[in-house]
Parts: sequence; C-alpha cells; structure tokens
Amino acid sequence: MVSSEQRRKQLARQKYERQLKRREAARRKARIRNVSIALGLVMVLAMGGAYAASGGLNGDEKDDAAADQPSAPPTSKAPDPCEKPAKGRPTGKQWKKEPPMKVDESASYTMRLETTCGGIDIDMDAGEAPHTVNSFHFLAGQKFFDHTRCHRMTDQPQLHVLQCGDPTGTGSGGPGYELSDENLKGAEYPAGTVAMANSGPDTAGSQFFLVYEDSKLPPKYTPFGKVSDSGMKVLKKIAKAGVASPQGDGPPNATVVIDKATVRKS
Repeated sequence: MVSSEQRRKQLARQKYERQLKRREAARRKARIRNVSIALGLVMVLAMGGAYAASGGLNGDEKDDAAADQPSAPPTSKAPDPCEKPAKGRPTGKQWKKEPPMKVDESASYTMRLETTCGGIDIDMDAGEAPHTVNSFHFLAGQKFFDHTRCHRMTDQPQLHVLQCGDPTGTGSGGPGYELSDENLKGAEYPAGTVAMANSGPDTAGSQFFLVYEDSKLPPKYTPFGKVSDSGMKVLKKIAKAGVASPQGDGPPNATVVIDKATVRKS
C-alpha cells in the first residue's frame, strides 16, 4: 500500500514533469513565433528574386545566401523618445478556450493603446475579423495587455512593423488559446495596417503587429484594424528611434510599453 508521503512525492514528481514539458513547448513555440513574419517575407521575396530577410529576433538562423544580400540598415543612435512606463506588471492570465462571441459584427469598435510613446487609436473591423476583435475586446477587459512591452521591431527592405501583445516580452507569450485566421483573402499590409502575428495557420494568440510603412507579406496574417492618423505619428516616432540590432530586426530602441489597452464600441 502506498503511503501518503510516497503519494505526495509521486504527485510532486508528476507535476514537475508536466512543468518541464510546458516549458519546452513554450521554447519551441517562441523559436517558431519569433521568425514567423520574417520567414513569410523570405518566401514572398524569394519568388521575385528580391531581398531575402534573415531570421527572427535572435538572428541565429541565417539563409545560406545571406552574404549575397544587401546590408541591413545600421542601428539608429537616436535618443529614446518615450516616457517611463507606469508602475505595474502584466497579469499573465491564461485561458484554455477562446472567449464566447459577444461583439456585434455590424458595429464599429476602437482599440486605444495608451503607450509610453503616446496614444495609438485603432479602428477595428468586427465584420471581417469578428473572432479576432472579440478576443481583443475580452483581453483588454481583462487588462491582459496592460504593462506589456512591444518587444520587436523590424526595419528591413519591404518589412516595417512593430510587434506587441506578448505579456512575457520574449515573443513566446500568449493568452493560452489560439484563434483561427480571418480576412486573408486578398490581404495586403500597407502602412497603418494592424494584423495578427502567428507561428503557422490558425495559431494567432495575442501578439499583433502595427505596420508603419508599406510592407510586403504573404496573406497569412489576419488584418483586423487600421491605425489612426495621430497613431501613425506615434509609430513614426518609434520607428525613427531605430532598432537595437544591426540586422534591423530586434527590440526597438524606444521604450514602447502599453500602459493600458481599452476596446470600446463606437
């Protein structure tokens, strides 16, 4: 007969093994998610024989032909144009399932990101991307995005985006559930577009990117909103400060933190 102490140790061991598996899965997902946008760009530009972008934030994986490609823009030395973040930290909440649908697909919704660099208003398309907008409405209401850092900026030929929405700030974080892709037919990514980052089909979570200059990407990333004119000025200010990487893909030099995110029905 197993004693209570033996049973306690057995349960503790099983819990530890589950934690190890979750951590390894998160690391694998991080590696995939961090290079997802850049790899999609490589595929598009390779078909046209143009510039092929290198890998993700870590820059560990490089194309064999990288030496033949144009040099990436140098890291900007511009001063940080943003303020200090508000006190607080991400909640880190997780959910097993996508939240129930509550948005009105015929209505207009606006998301406001109050960042350390200024306010960014985003007009959201609930008609074309209802599940995505519903998820943001839910997560913002749960304060999921509050105190999260925009962890990645890419400033390379034909790809100019700021990526946010990860509570861990590593490129691996999310809400615990995944969303199906939406609004992909004929999707394009001109300046002002807001779209979902992902690590493959139907794997979007909470990470999203804001396009500050016209960018070339395959139609694989759910576009669900557009940045206002005043928000574009904030994005341009962030972009002008440059990227903390000579490859033009890494953390932004600007301290971009979402102090508070809200979604309201217009």
